[in-house]
Amino acid sequence: QSWVARFASTMPSAYPRLLQPITLRGGAVLRNRALMGSMHTGLEEGEGWGHSLEKMGAFFAERARGGVGLMVTGGIAPNAAGRVAPFAATMASSSDARRHRTVTEMVHEVGGAKIAMQLLHAGRYAYQPSAVAPSAKKAPIGWVTPHALSSAQVEATIGDFAAAAALAQEAGYDGVEVMGSEGYLINQFLVTRTNHRSDAWGGSFANRMRLPVEIVRAVRGAVSADFILIFRLSMLDLVRDGSSWEEVVELAQAVEEAGATIINTGIGWHEARVPTIATSVPRGGFAWVTQKLKGHGLSIPLVATNRINTPEVAEAVLASGQADMVSMARPLLADPDFVNKAAAGTPELINTCIACNQACLDHTFKMQRASCLVNPRAGYETELNYTPTEAPLNLAVVGAGPAGLACATVAAERGHKVTLFDRSPSIGGQFNLAKQVPGKEEFYETLRYFTHKLASLPTISLQLATEADASTLAGYDRVVLATGVVPRSLSLPGWDHPKVASYVDVLQRRGAAGGGERRPATP
Repeated sequence: QSWVARFASTMPSAYPRLLQPITLRGGAVLRNRALMGSMHTGLEEGEGWGHSLEKMGAFFAERARGGVGLMVTGGIAPNAAGRVAPFAATMASSSDARRHRTVTEMVHEVGGAKIAMQLLHAGRYAYQPSAVAPSAKKAPIGWVTPHALSSAQVEATIGDFAAAAALAQEAGYDGVEVMGSEGYLINQFLVTRTNHRSDAWGGSFANRMRLPVEIVRAVRGAVSADFILIFRLSMLDLVRDGSSWEEVVELAQAVEEAGATIINTGIGWHEARVPTIATSVPRGGFAWVTQKLKGHGLSIPLVATNRINTPEVAEAVLASGQADMVSMARPLLADPDFVNKAAAGTPELINTCIACNQACLDHTFKMQRASCLVNPRAGYETELNYTPTEAPLNLAVVGAGPAGLACATVAAERGHKVTLFDRSPSIGGQFNLAKQVPGKEEFYETLRYFTHKLASLPTISLQLATEADASTLAGYDRVVLATGVVPRSLSLPGWDHPKVASYVDVLQRRGAAGGGERRPATP
């Protein structure tokens, strides 16, 4: 147990509901109500000839040390046809289970947190030629037209989910999450948008919901009673011909009866045009739909999700009765110590997720390893480690924008003495402009984080409103230039027209877009 957790256990908490343990059906106990939701990191396939999962294990072990109660891995296919892409990870053999022992042992060695494997069948969202679906209908974001599953293949798929869950338990996982939302295979069976079948797996909703219910029942029968079974249920499809609310309720009640331990909220298919996780979505903006389901007699915990990125929002969702647990994926990518910092009463030191999606989601779609714009260690826990220096230096960092702030704070943490210069009267650099752009208000949080981070590090001297020239920088062992950029000069006809203004002019209120006096931009 970390010193933060030990200290927090002696102090009254500002987040009593978030930090309250919960006992699940079957007897499993979670140390708090925080669930790290599934997100693909690019670590699931492993590396080298043996496809080692050490990097994946280190990623989750760091979040376990950070205090979260339950973590869910990125999606792992129950069979080859369910892979998102060729050679994507599966849980289909004893060798797969043995490799995943690395992950679960690293997590359980830390102690406290539990980890579940997400079982995800991509269906028509698969970017590989063996894609299958309820009907042969290509996804608008897909590459291939899927093959329609036969009835025998549907039955075999149910068996593959159950076998994968049993292998996950063999590998040491504490549970599985059956991915039934976001437009993947199970979701595709549920709705007439993608299910055009006329057999026992299509037509009426009773037939269309057979697949998820039978999968949950088969999984429950293949694992022990205390093994956690989460069902990710699409409560809002946000596409035409999706599930009605009455169907959502009926399915929730059916999967609980079939043996689910927790129901996690899913919002929107991947092909939906409605934003679900961008900064334009209000914080906790979809918790209302989870609350709506709570009024339908379910006895298992319901999890709210999407844009819950501070302990205050999480506590409010739980205190208002909107959900029994909260899911936070990217916030724990941004700061693995999120829960510990909340428990210690230092939420101002949480490096908040700004919902930019630039290094997580964008990387995933490019088949690159996911990381985080505000936490470059995310996904690189075995490679990028800030170890104490054996040769402390006297450093000057010029520029207190995001790059300079990150350099200065990491250098100070490692044991160097740092002087941070900026000619502006405030830290932040171009983030002070970005935070004013509608939809980028979360950038304020990064500057709040660095303000408190600087104050917590006594070996940093902050020199604002100070021009750093050669004479100022004389005598330092090293100088780091992090002075950022200046707006690019235009060479287009009309660039000097009074109606043309730079983004700096507009955001600093020195000129109006489309009119007003044009003034030269300052760096």
